[in-house]
Amino acid sequence: MTRSYLGFSFQDIADRVGIRKPSLYHHFATKDALAIEILRRSRTSFQRWTAGMQLTAAKKIEAYIRMYRDTLGAGRVMCPAGALAPGWDVVDPAVREEVRLIRQVQIDWLTEVFTELGERAPRARARAGHMFALCQGALATARMTGDVAEFDEVIATARRGAPLSP
Repeated sequence: MTRSYLGFSFQDIADRVGIRKPSLYHHFATKDALAIEILRRSRTSFQRWTAGMQLTAAKKIEAYIRMYRDTLGAGRVMCPAGALAPGWDVVDPAVREEVRLIRQVQIDWLTEVFTELGERAPRARARAGHMFALCQGALATARMTGDVAEFDEVIATARRGAPLSP
């Protein structure tokens, strides 16, 4: 989440947690297997988080934004799926599929939320895709600068509906 998928090794993890690298291979045969498990856990965690949510649709959108900002740690890290984007073309297809599943779960949930807000199906889905991309982009922007204020500014600009051109 700090170095991207291509920027870390099993040795980095072993050093960080204080075990020998062969111990990691006992649990995960490959780096891809580890990535898939992390992504599956992230997807399951998101599904659990949304399943128990008893909020209005507007508050669900705010909670989603806060999840990206605070839970994922804007300015410090990337989301597990977003951390795979830099090397997308060389990432194993099974890992890419897990990333797509995380995105799909979020898009499906956001589509339901925008439908609750009164949007019709095609527009609700488009707004869901926009919200996902907005939060991912805001997270990446904040990571580049190490400043959560960058995340906040991207979101604030989107809320104002600022035009992209004069």
